[in-house]
Amino acid sequence: MTLTEWICFGLCLIGVIFMLLSSFGLLRLPDIYTRGHAAGKAGTLGIIGLLFGVGIYYGDILTIAKMFALIIFFLVTSPVSASIVERSAFVTEVKMTPSSGPNDLKGRYDEQGELQ
Repeated sequence: MTLTEWICFGLCLIGVIFMLLSSFGLLRLPDIYTRGHAAGKAGTLGIIGLLFGVGIYYGDILTIAKMFALIIFFLVTSPVSASIVERSAFVTEVKMTPSSGPNDLKGRYDEQGELQ
């Protein structure tokens, strides 16, 4: 194996490990609010690792540009979508686990889900 293949293997392995941690977080964490962090953060890092590995493996400029565009897309959309899912869960009054701590946003949203 060449050095480039080892680097690609390492990046893809890191990506797969983060995605595996994200899936464990989705299965094991107690409520939707903490699960959103697992999907939004660890899942995004996993995808980025895989895309970097693929971009370096193929090595041509067009593929690297496509992978870079996908990385930017995932960096922008994944955490935002996780936040929107968590906000909609909060507005529809999905219960938090007691170990989550105090609810600082209770009573700050009106009936339409708008912050007061």
